[in-house]
Order: sequence, then structure tokens, then C-alpha cells
Amino acid sequence: VAAVLPSPLDPLSQQETVLWLHIIRFAGASHPLLVQRDPGSFAWKGVGSHSGLGWSRARLGCNTAALCSLAELGLYTKAKSILSSLLKVPLMFGFLYLFVCSLDVLSSAFQLAGGKVAGDIFKDNAILSNPVAGLVVGILVTVLVQSSSTSTSIIVSMVASGLLDVSSAIPITMGSNIGTSVTNTIVALMQAGDRDDFKRAFAGATVHDCFNWLSVLVLLPLEVASGYLHRVTKIAVATLNIRSGQDAPSLLKVITEPFTCLIIQLDKSVITGIAMGDESLSNRSLIKVWCELPAQQVSSLIGEGNGAGTDPLVPCPGHHLFVDSSLPDLAIGLMLLAGSLVVLCTCLIMLVKLLNSVLKGQAAKAIQKVINTDLPFPFGWVTGYFAILVGAAMTFVMQSSSVFTSAITPLIGLGVISIERAYPLTLGSNIGTTTTAILDALASPGDKLASAFQIALCHFFFNISGILLWYPLPCTRLPIHMAKELGECTAKYRWFAVLYLIVCFLLLPSLVFGISMAGWEVLVGVGTPFLGLLTCVAMVNVLQRRKPSHLPKWLQTWDLLPSWLHSLQPMDRLITQATLCCVNRCSGNLDEPSEASPQIKIRADLDISVLPYLEELALSPVPSPRLGPLPLQSATRL
Repeated sequence: VAAVLPSPLDPLSQQETVLWLHIIRFAGASHPLLVQRDPGSFAWKGVGSHSGLGWSRARLGCNTAALCSLAELGLYTKAKSILSSLLKVPLMFGFLYLFVCSLDVLSSAFQLAGGKVAGDIFKDNAILSNPVAGLVVGILVTVLVQSSSTSTSIIVSMVASGLLDVSSAIPITMGSNIGTSVTNTIVALMQAGDRDDFKRAFAGATVHDCFNWLSVLVLLPLEVASGYLHRVTKIAVATLNIRSGQDAPSLLKVITEPFTCLIIQLDKSVITGIAMGDESLSNRSLIKVWCELPAQQVSSLIGEGNGAGTDPLVPCPGHHLFVDSSLPDLAIGLMLLAGSLVVLCTCLIMLVKLLNSVLKGQAAKAIQKVINTDLPFPFGWVTGYFAILVGAAMTFVMQSSSVFTSAITPLIGLGVISIERAYPLTLGSNIGTTTTAILDALASPGDKLASAFQIALCHFFFNISGILLWYPLPCTRLPIHMAKELGECTAKYRWFAVLYLIVCFLLLPSLVFGISMAGWEVLVGVGTPFLGLLTCVAMVNVLQRRKPSHLPKWLQTWDLLPSWLHSLQPMDRLITQATLCCVNRCSGNLDEPSEASPQIKIRADLDISVLPYLEELALSPVPSPRLGPLPLQSATRL
């Protein structure tokens, strides 16, 4: 400011000083509107010294209209900034609404594509009597219908109808807890564009998976050996005076149904009927074509004499897009799947961009401080339990844990919510989603109310037991450490996220299901050595990081094993070659040498620990002669 003052005796105001700064900046380009440059009196050599600062307003020959134009330009810019900030808030809510609606349509698409298969899986009681097979059935069915609420409602209906006893239904509810976490993991994949955001988002999504898998590994054998869930819930049902009622309304569905019902409406009773063994529903479409007439209209038809044999179900054309479609359920399901994924990705990208622009600077720091800060001493330990209550309450309002966990996943990726704070929120959503099964059980007939309510309570007590195992003590919060490791691995190899989804939610459950069908002897003979090996490897890894001196010298690293047994680099090279082969084949240049740009080339012998983030490099167009021949980059970039 002192450099542009005309003289010490003639100071300028703050606003005038800013205007003079703009004038001097534009005068260098001889701007004709702002300054009339006089080479004789406007000496630029004196800008840096006081000798050339004997300027006055008159000697600069400044145009007053030009100053007004500059001031108006500043006001216009400020008004534009304020208006854009105000518009971002409704835009965020609009994209959030479409995001939630796309999740609902995505669930309907999965049910159209695999709902009948899920019903057929539930139909075989001989399979469900095997606890491990029941666990896998719960995982696969929930993955197929993309809704733990739907799968647990089917289980409650089967228990209420007497087709399934409570002890056989408990492992299925455990499996539905695992299957529901696939949705927010898919949502995390949409943030793969930025490596740091993807690492945080994937860790925040998989902390749900890690908690569910660890809880099942401990509580399923305990339930098989002692039946503690069955006994505790039986005592609770006998103690409570439960009466039959109706389902409570879902606030989220009240908001989203007016839009989603225009796209597709499903008759979920078809899946439940198939699971209960009703063969007449096998060839019936899941798409709702019939609507129920209001009671007043039915009574008026009967009063006019036209109600003989009147069916309260009538065609309801025009209520959704596919009401008159002749396409099979699978085709419509695939169409909705593609469309909902496109809308989901678009809304998520726009939400992330809007949140990035809004939650920056001091605002972002303030929000992070409010969300991630613990309560003052000595009540800091209460903060996590308060977050559990918040997660449970939000999930109860939404009646969907998938929607809640998927909504906070982008915030975790942006760093607004830390994974330490997201963990108790996720645990709370696990508790909140059990209310759906409890409300469904309360609507059961009076003679089957006790059994239906008991299996709903089993779902609740399973989540409570998991929280008691993996949350109260900081040393027991293993899911956080496991999720962070998965996030680090995914940051190095982005294809690992897709491999994780396929292995954890399809291949591994299917493999365990096949082995369990061969009998308990085979399952124990294969599973026990495998679990023992995993436990030993985990213990050695912990000792290698913290106490390597306690291990023999040859066991302090895994270099004694082939590289493909302790590193993902060989698989990364394989995927790289396969990807490049496909790209070259599609481009028609398979026989020509690939001339890749220097930005996607790296050194052949460059160790991954030296350069974990390959695409962050921006090499010069002319490669250095020291690097030698440069192969194509890994599949991570592609």
C-alpha cells in the first residue's frame, strides 16, 4: 500500500488504494479505458523506489468513469459470487434427492433381475438348516435385492408363517447384515478420480464390511455352540407384552415415492410368496400392474348392483413407465440398473464438486471441528456413543441403512467426516435398520407374533453384541485399522476395489456355500486349517511391524516367498498387459508399436514403495537418457 500512495501528506483511503492498485496493474498493458499513459510523467522505473512516487491523481490522468466502471465490476463480481453460493444449497439438496431416488430404483432393478432367484434360494429348508449355508444365503440374497430390509422382511414373514424356525433364521439375518454393506462400497467406487478422496471413501465404506465380518466370525460359532441369541431373545419376548400392530410410516419413502413410483412399482409379495413355496407365483411378474380400489368405490359398485364378483384389484395404467411393457423382468431390471447407475454416478460427482466448492477454507475447518471433535474432558468417551445414537436415529427415520451409509461416504472421501467418527455412525445405522424387521414382526398375526418378534430381536441383539465386541475399548476397534489398510491398498491399486467386491460378496460366499453343502466334516476339515493359517499370517505381520526382533531373521520379511504371495505387483503387471492388449485390439494397433505419451511411462525397475502414486508424476516430453527404455504405466492409471 505504501508503494502506491501519492505522498505521505496525501494518503488514500482503503478503497481508493485498491482502485489505484488495479489501475497500475492494467496500465502495464496500456489499457485505454483505465489509464491515459504519459511516458514523460508515468515513470515505471520509480515503482520500486520512493524517487518516482511523486504522483498525484491529476498527473496519472485517470478517467473517473473508468473508476466507476471498475467499482461496478467489483460489485457485479461480488453479487455473482453471493448468488452462486446461494444457488449451491438448493442444488445440493436436489442432487441429494436424485441420489436417494436412484438408490431406490437401483434396489428395484436388482430385485427385478434376481428377486425370483432369491425367493427360490429361501425355499429350500434343507439348505437353510445348515448355519453356514444360511449365512451365505443371507449374504447372496441381500446382494441380489440390494436391501437388507427386504431380506429381513422375507425372513420375518417365513418365520411368521411357520415355514422357518427361529434357530435356522438367525444365521440368515447375520448374512443380511453383511450383504447390505455392498451398496456404500459401490458408492465409494465413484470417487476413484482422486486418489486421496478414494482412499478415505473406500476406507469409510469398508469399515462397515470389516465390522460385520468380524462379528460373524465370532458370534456365529458362539450361537451354534450355545444358542445364546435364541435364549436371550426368547426371554425378552416372554418378558415384554407384545401386541400386534401396523407398520410405522417411513419418512424417506413419503418423500421419494412420488418420484420413484412414476418410474417403477414392484409387488414384493411375489418374492415372499415364492420363498414360502407358492408355485403359482413363479411365472408372475414382479412389476405391479394391478392397483387396489378405494373401499368407498368398491362399496358404491356393490350398492349399484354392479358389485357381484367385483374384485378390488383393477388395472392401473399410467402409474409408472413399465405398466404396459411386454418386456421380461430381467430386461427391465437391466435397463433400470444401467439408468440408475448413470444417475447415481452423475449425482455423486456433482455432489462432490458442490461440497468441494462449499466446504472449503474456514467453513470446512469449522464443520470438521464440530463433527470430529470430542466432548470436553472427562466426557470425551461419550462422543462416540452419541454418534451411535445419531446414526440409529437417522437410519430409523430413513428406514434404510444403505441410504444413510451411502450418503456419508462422499463426506468421508472429502475429509469432512473422519473414519474414526464414521465408525460409530455406521454402528448406529446397523441398529437403526433392525427397526424395519421389528415393525414387520409387529404386523404379524397374533398366533405367530412371538416367533416373528423373536427373530427381529435376534437381528437387534446381534448388532448390539458386535458393538460390545468391537467398540468400547480403543484397542478392540480393529475394523478401523483393517479399513485403513484396505484404503491404502486401494490407493495404490485402484482395481483392487473391484476385486474386493467380487471376492468378498460373490466368490467367497459361493465357495463357502459349496463346501458347506458337502457336510460339516468337509467344512471343518477345510475351514479350520485355512482360518489357522490366516491367524498365523496376521500375527506374523503384526510382529514384523512392531517387534521384528522377536522373529527369526528369515521370518522378519516375506522375501522368502514368491512375490505373488506377498505383493500385488505381479497381478498389477498382469492386469496392465491385459488392459493394454484390449486397448490396442480395440484401436486396431495391435501389431504397431504403441507410442504412449511420456505422462503414462515409468521406469521399468522403479520400486512401488519409492513411487506409490504413479499418476501424480508429470515427466517431461523428452525422456531422460538415464531412464533407458520406459514401459507403459500400470493399470492403475488406465
